[in-house]
Amino acid sequence: MSKRTSRLGFVWPGGGAEQDFYGFLEHAADHVRLYVSCTRVGGTGDNDHDIKALERTARLDWLVEAARRLETLNMDCVYWPCTSGSFVMGSHHAKQQVEVLKTTLGIPAGSTSLAFIEALQRCGFRKVSVLSTYPESASRTFVSFLNEYGIEVLSMKWLGAPAGWDAALFTPEFIIDNIPEAMHTGAEVLLIPDTAMPSLFAIERFENAAGLPVFTANGVTMWNAIELIDGECVINGFGALFAGQLC
Repeated sequence: MSKRTSRLGFVWPGGGAEQDFYGFLEHAADHVRLYVSCTRVGGTGDNDHDIKALERTARLDWLVEAARRLETLNMDCVYWPCTSGSFVMGSHHAKQQVEVLKTTLGIPAGSTSLAFIEALQRCGFRKVSVLSTYPESASRTFVSFLNEYGIEVLSMKWLGAPAGWDAALFTPEFIIDNIPEAMHTGAEVLLIPDTAMPSLFAIERFENAAGLPVFTANGVTMWNAIELIDGECVINGFGALFAGQLC
């Protein structure tokens, strides 16, 4: 018996990776239909990754405003697929974001930064390398967020994208070229944050280049969202986390 079509609502901050999610769902989870409600973001479009801009993007009232536009569509799960806008004010605020989304629509909710933590904790990983699309300040804020959960960042390289629209132009080849500089021999996993950068169809290539598991922002987002909907997520062809090889 085929699964009924489930409805996943994104409170979407923009950026340029929508096709990544739509393509993934059509290819790997066609029982899930995606609905997007755009939220407001800080910055001008050219500096969205500045800390002050990200703090505005993280506003609870802006998330609620966008979530309410999904109320009449009978969602099964609502998600905040934004890494920087969920880690920028720390773990307490990240949890508040998920709670207000859950309360607003009365359904399961999640966010990308907390999905990174869920994946790391589930797999028992505590030592990581990071290849960040962001400028230095946002990259170091992501490290601080990970540290709150006892995750040790052994090495990091930042690529300096001033906004999500810039990160969206990073090709898989460009990321692969930068993986060696981001790696530490003691790392158990490589993290690549930023949902604005399409990554789902390149995860296995990243893992081949890194020689260990790679968690991308879009990867942990879809893994976590499908688990919130289905109770589990095992899908081949999208890296070790999706294949159920790690947890």
